[in-house]
Amino acid sequence: MGRVSAVEASPVRDAGGRASTAPRPAPDPAPLSTRYTPGHRVDLRRTLGTIAQFGSDPTSRREGEAHWLVFRTPAGTATLRLRADAAAATVHADAWGAGAGAALELVPQLLGADDDLDDFEAHRHPLIAELHRRSSGLRLARTGQVLAALLPAIFFQKVTGQEASRSWRTLVARHGEAAPGPAPRGMHVLPTVAAWRRIPSWEWHRAGVTPQRRDTVQRVLAVAEGLERGGALPVAEAQRRLRTVPGVGVWTTAETVQRSHGAPDAVSFGDFHTCKNVGWALTGARVDDDGMRELLEPWRGHRQRVVRLIEGSGIGYERRGPRLTIPDHRAR
Repeated sequence: MGRVSAVEASPVRDAGGRASTAPRPAPDPAPLSTRYTPGHRVDLRRTLGTIAQFGSDPTSRREGEAHWLVFRTPAGTATLRLRADAAAATVHADAWGAGAGAALELVPQLLGADDDLDDFEAHRHPLIAELHRRSSGLRLARTGQVLAALLPAIFFQKVTGQEASRSWRTLVARHGEAAPGPAPRGMHVLPTVAAWRRIPSWEWHRAGVTPQRRDTVQRVLAVAEGLERGGALPVAEAQRRLRTVPGVGVWTTAETVQRSHGAPDAVSFGDFHTCKNVGWALTGARVDDDGMRELLEPWRGHRQRVVRLIEGSGIGYERRGPRLTIPDHRAR
C-alpha cells in the first residue's frame, strides 16, 4: 500500500486552462470539538487575558471573537480554539493535534470551573463592588502547567514588557514547534525542556536575555520535572517548590501561580505598577507595596482577584516623566 503524504500532487488548472501538477496543501484535519456550558456568562477576553504573558505571545492569540491557545500535553502538542456564543453562556471548543483530547479536557479549568467566589466580599469598597458587578463573566483561569507560566515570568524580570516580549517571541518561535492545525500564523508550542537546554549562550544574548535571567531559566530546567508536578498540588506547596530555585522570588512565584493555579490571593508584590494602580483606584493616591498590602487586607483570600478587577477596568495612576529608554545589549 502506498504512503499518503501531507501534500499531494494533483492536476489543477492554471489561468490558461492548462493542467499543472503543482503541489496542493492538504486541507486542515477535522478538529475534536466540545461545548462548555457553566451556567453563568463567560467573558473569554477577561478570563483568558492573563494566560498570554505578552501581547505578541506566540503561544496565545485573540483574533476577533476566537481565542487560540497552544499546549504541550502528555499526549502531544495541541491547538485549542475557544469561541463563546452570542449570549456568552456556552463556549465552543475545537482542538487539533495529537494532544487535542487532552486540550479539550482542560477547557473547564481554563474557564474558571475551579474558581470559587462564594466568600468574596466585593461590597467592602464601592468601586470593587461596581467592578465586580460589571465583570460578572470574569473567572480566574487555571492551566495546571507550571513551566509554561514560570518561564515567561522569568523573561519579564526587571525589564520592560517590550524587551521581554521580544526575547520570548524570538526564542519560542525559533526553538518551539509550529502549532498544529489551522492556528494563526506565528503561533508556536513552547519548546521542550531539552530544546531550551540546547539553546547556546550566544542565542540568549542575541535575543536580549541577560545572563542573570538565562541562568535562572537553566536552574529551573534542572528541576523542571519536580516543578511541573506542582501544577497538581495546592498553591502553597507549588509556591514553596518554586521559591527553592535561586532567582525565583516573590514576584515571579506569584506571576506563575496566578496562571498555573488560578490563585485568587497571589499578588505580584514587587511589581513597579501594580501597587500604584491599586492605590490610585482605592484612595486616589499612589502607594508602595506595604500600602497595597494594607489596602488589600480586607479581601485576604481574594486579593489577586481585586487586582484583576482594577487592572481590567483600565484604572491606573497618572504617569509623568519621560519614557524609559530600552537598552539593546544584543550587538555587544
